[in-house]
Formats: sequence, C-alpha cells, structure tokens
Amino acid sequence: MLNKFERLCIRPVWVSFFLFCCLSAWAGDLKLPSEAPVKIEADNLSYDNERDVYAATGNVIINYGDGTLTADHVEYDRKNNLATAEGRAFLKMEEDTLAGEKIVVNLADKTGVAYYSKIFYARNHFYISGERIEKTGENTYRIEQPVATTCDGDDPDWKIAGSSMSVTLEGYGWMKHARLETKSVPVLYTPLVAFPAKTRRQTGLLLPYLSHSKNKGGLDIEIPFFWAISPQMDATFYPRFIEKRGFQGGMEFRYFAGSSSRGTLYGDFMADRKDVYEAGPGGLPRDWQGTHKRWSYYLNHYSELDSQFYLRTDLRRVSDPWYFRDFDSHNYYLSNYSATEEDPFRKVSFQGNSSLPYLESTARVFKGWDNFNLMGRVGYRDDFSTLSNSRTIQQYPEIIFTGIRQPLFSTPVYIEFSGAYDYFYRGEGRKGHYMDIAPSVSVPLKVYDYLTITPRLTVHELLWYSSREKSGYDTGRRGDARTVINAGFNASSRLLRVYDVNVLGWDKMRHEIRPEMVYSYIPRVRQDQILQWDETSSSWIWMDAVPDYLPRLSSLIDPFTALDSDDAEAIGEQNAVGWALTNTITTRAASDKGALTYNEMLRLKLFQLYDINEARRNTNWLTPKMRPFSDIEIELDFRPHHYVSFAVRNRYSPYTGWKEMNYDLGLYDWRGDSLILGYRYTQDRVETINADLKAMLTERLSGRLLLSYDRLHHRNIESTVGLMYNHQCWGLGVDYTKTHDDQRVMIKVSLAGLGMLRI
Repeated sequence: MLNKFERLCIRPVWVSFFLFCCLSAWAGDLKLPSEAPVKIEADNLSYDNERDVYAATGNVIINYGDGTLTADHVEYDRKNNLATAEGRAFLKMEEDTLAGEKIVVNLADKTGVAYYSKIFYARNHFYISGERIEKTGENTYRIEQPVATTCDGDDPDWKIAGSSMSVTLEGYGWMKHARLETKSVPVLYTPLVAFPAKTRRQTGLLLPYLSHSKNKGGLDIEIPFFWAISPQMDATFYPRFIEKRGFQGGMEFRYFAGSSSRGTLYGDFMADRKDVYEAGPGGLPRDWQGTHKRWSYYLNHYSELDSQFYLRTDLRRVSDPWYFRDFDSHNYYLSNYSATEEDPFRKVSFQGNSSLPYLESTARVFKGWDNFNLMGRVGYRDDFSTLSNSRTIQQYPEIIFTGIRQPLFSTPVYIEFSGAYDYFYRGEGRKGHYMDIAPSVSVPLKVYDYLTITPRLTVHELLWYSSREKSGYDTGRRGDARTVINAGFNASSRLLRVYDVNVLGWDKMRHEIRPEMVYSYIPRVRQDQILQWDETSSSWIWMDAVPDYLPRLSSLIDPFTALDSDDAEAIGEQNAVGWALTNTITTRAASDKGALTYNEMLRLKLFQLYDINEARRNTNWLTPKMRPFSDIEIELDFRPHHYVSFAVRNRYSPYTGWKEMNYDLGLYDWRGDSLILGYRYTQDRVETINADLKAMLTERLSGRLLLSYDRLHHRNIESTVGLMYNHQCWGLGVDYTKTHDDQRVMIKVSLAGLGMLRI
C-alpha cells in the first residue's frame, strides 16, 4: 500500500516509467504464497506417485492463494513446487494478468519464465510483452525483445521497444536499443538507457513546458527534474528560460513524516532584463529599464501534536505587484492551485493570476480543549493596488481566546466568551496594541413548539495603546479604553411539510420555511483621541476618535450586515432590527436496492436590517434623506439534478438599486459536455461576463470555448478556442488564447501513462 506522499508523485518520462509497474505485478501482486493449498480442476487429471507430479489437461484451472492459473495443459511438480503451463497459459491475480504460450512458475522461490508473454498491470493500464520474460531472482528480471504500451490491441498506436532489458526492482535497469514508436515508426531512439526501477517513485526528467508569447516573453521553455530523495522527501527543480526576460530558477521541496507532519517549500528567482513602460489606466504605472530582480516563494507546513493541537504556516510572497500579471500563463501557483484541503501538497489556496488583488501569508498555532480554544496568529498582506506596502496594516501577532457556548451549571442560562489581542503594525502611520474582551450571556426560551426566543447580552471591553508618531507631533494620550454594551434577542421558527411525489425518481419532498428576527441595541459611546491640524492656532490638537488601525465595531447582528456609523467622534447609537427568511426544498430518492439518497434541491435566503434611529432622524433640506433600510441580501442555490446547478449572490439597495449581482449557471450531461455561464457585477467597480463551453463534437473529438469580457472597460479579458482529440491511449490538442495584452498558441500531446506535453 502506497502512503499518501507516494501517491502524489509524478512519473518521469518515457522509458524510465513503465517497467517497474508491470514487473511488480509478478513480483508483488502476482506472487503466490508458498504455504497456500493448491486446488486443481481439469477435464482430465492424473497423478504420478513416483514423481509426485500431477498432470492436468483440458480446461485446467489451478487456484493457489489469491491467484488463478489456467491453461490447456499443466504439470504440477508438488515435490519441487513447480508448475508448468502450456497452451493458452494465463495467470491472474486480482485484476492483473500474465498471458503466454508457456509459463513456468516455481511457487517456492517465486522464480520462473514466460515465453512469448504479455503482462497487464490494471492499476496503471500498462502492457509489457517479450519473447522471453525471466524472473531470475526475487527482484531481478531479464526480458528479450521487450515492448511496453498503454494501448489496447495487438497493433498499438505507440509503444516503447528494445532489444533486451535487465532489471533489478528497487534498483536500476538497462535497456538496449530503446526506441519510441508510433504505428511501428521510430520517432525517438537511444542505443542504451539506464533508468530507476523503483516500484514507487523514480528520479528523472518530467514532461517539459514549451510556449511562445507574442508580447510578454517570446520563447518560453521549462524542463523540470524530479528527485526522489527518500520515501519521505522529494524535490523538483524548474529550470526555465524566457527569451525576452532571461533565466528563471525554481525549486520545490516536499516532506512527509506521516499524517502529523508534512510540508512544501517552493522558491524561484529571475533577473528580468525586459524593459517595461506602463502609464495607462487600469493598473500601477512602472518604468523598468535594465535588470530587475523577480522572485516568489511559498511555504506550507503542518504539524499535529494531538487532535486539538496543531501548527500551520502558509507563507506566500512575490517580489512586486506585477508578478502574476507578467507570468499569468505559467507559474507555480497556477499549477498547484487547489480549492480544497484534501491534498496536503496542493495547498496554494488562491488562483495565482493577474486579477489577484492581494497576497496574504499566515502562521498559526491552535490549541483546543473541551470548552475553550486558544489560537496565536501572525499575518502579513501584500497589497497589489499600491506601489508601496508601507501603509498596509499588518497583524504581529493576533491572539484569540474563545469560550464555547455552554450552559451555566444546571441553569437555562448559556455563557460564552471571546477575547482577542492584536498588535497592528505598518511602516508609515499609527500603529499600536488592541485588546477586546467580550463575555456573552443568553437564555433560549421555547414558546410552544413553534417559536424560540433567545435574549442575549454582550459586553465589549476594548483597550488600545498607540505608538508615538515619528513626526514628533504626537504629544497627547496614546492609550485608553472603552466599554460597549450590545443587548438584543433573536426569534426563530420553523414550518415544515413533507410531500409524497413521484417525479425524476423522487418519492419524497420536504419543504422547510425558517423565518428569523434579530434585534440589536448598542448605546452611543464616546471615542478617544486623534491628532488633527488646527488652522486657527497653527498647531496640532487632539480630537475625539480612536486610531484608524482599530477594527470597525459592527452591530454584531450575525449573519446580517453590520451598520456603519458616519460619526467620527463616537460610536453612534445602534438600534436595529433584522429579518431573514430561508426556504429549503430537500428531495429523497430510493434505489432499486432500497438505499436512500437526499439532495437539497433549493435553498433561498433573504435578509435585511432596519435602523430604528435612522427612521426617527429629523431631516431638512440640508441633511440627507432618511435611509433606514439596509441592503437586501439574496442567496440562492438551485440543484434539481446533477446535470444542472444555478447559484445567485446578490445585494440590492432600496435607494440606489443593485449593488452586487453574481450569477453562476452550470449545465452538464452524461457525455461530458458542459456549459458554465457567469456574471459578476459590483456597482461602479466590476462588470464581467464569463462563458466556458466544453463540447464532445464526436466520440473522440472535443472542443472548448472560453470567453471573458469586461463590460465596465469594454475590453476582452480572455478568449480561448481549443480542440482535443482523445484516443484510448493518446491525445492531441491545440489552444489559441487572446488576452487584451497578448496572444499565444499551445499544442498539447498526451500519452496515457506518460502525461501531457504542452507546447
């Protein structure tokens, strides 16, 4: 059984990949345990008592352990534990097979020879054949006229062939006169090749990357090299040459010390010689002449001391705000992007492309107990919207303590607690310490069976201390405290009904309506001081306000939208009520065997706040109109079938109209066709239309059309047209991509078992 680390590795290219897979079937999966009983079935069976030999003819079947040997004729020498099978000889162990004209197997020392035989290794769909395949020792082989392929049939579309081969498993092998053939036409030849014959991972070259960019880089070629250091460690080197920019060196190092400790370290560096001048709108200006140092690094580490005690780091940094824009077609972050945490070595949790607004690095330590959690965290953010990151607020460190909601002794009262300490740092501007201590008390009250009302009270005690400004004008008090009380309640109910249906395979449908109401009250609280220039006295004076690095206090109506205060001198009184309405439809289907499956077909949620104080505010022609209603938040997920999905995330203002609109429609079918349509709108900032179409034009030919258009700036973001022809064991495709600042053509060649070559 391969461990998690070993299953994640990529096989090196061509001849160095295949032999160990097929031969390990005989050495490992096809080996027959010497102590297992032998069961023989045949049309005719005789026994020679003097020689202690069984002779079986006609539809012979021998079961030995987990293996099965069949042939027209078999002699089994019980004394020497030797089986000789002739005539359609066939050895099967689980899904792996060995077929030949003659197979001789020594069941004691696991040696033998097969003539004009073919091994099929099902796990990787590999075939290897030879005129003579001899197992000379427990882990040594010799093959005459070897041929390997992943193609089915007697005339494969491609194969790797040689004159002879000798192999030591977990060691090395040699192949003479090795050649890659397509339909018996040699396309690559080497008189002698040595290769690792590891049953798990191998050191060697990986498939290269080759492309050409019209404007950005010119010729771009990368030839990775994989190094299997040990069963727990490996490294990949990424030497890359970009014609218009220079040489880039990159390396990835991975380690795996069991499920409790693992990590990945990546780094690259380039002395970029491309001159760049950009002064137009839509991005940061730059005037690069000469050589510029370009680099990036990524570090992920996870250590688990126990089930509730772990350390994790995710460090991601690039040299400049233009890194992902200049290398948007091929970079480590795009290749290793993962949206889930399933793969411990694909933890780059963002899409490293030109639209990335910022990059965040974190390191955290978490310790949990039954009723409490403690976490220490350090965070750093690279802001790509500015030339200098000196004014970006960083957290060095953040400590969070949480008391999980629990009953107070045997009373109906529930208590919970949260506390946080932060040190906010930046190169320019005020920085300082911040502490928030917030105990909370709640009492759930059941009103009949239809309504639950939960009054709650939260007290926030906030303390802060600000550093002195380098300007020397910071002469007033630099620290203070404030107390904020949040009182309120939430009320919720649930209406439920189950219907008998008979449509689309469903037998039951459950409709649930969940109305909610939340009330929150925060009294007005004075702030402390901020330095401000007084033109009348021509001096700096202190005004009432907290430092700008402190987090904005919300109304704490979760999950509703927080209310903002426009009063800089105080936290304005917050007196608000919110409502939410959630509709869910869940279907049930029963299989022929009675197994039940459930699917949340529809989920629709609406929520909004109403500011009571805003509704009572006195207005005149000098003050703005009352706007007591907050934006309406709309969430919709609709999945009536696994071929259809539709999602909505919208925000609507009763006063200014739509602020955000996000639509995603996915259509799929059993053939592999798919159409994904997306619309993104943020008022005065973003409006894009995206379409991704994949169509099976024939049984083997597929096409792809990718369109992305920026309606706000009236320009094409990306247009890609591609075709891919897939055979049983190979594929050939081409993609043409056009962006607003570049064009590129990519040719893709895939050989099953070898991987894909992108040119």
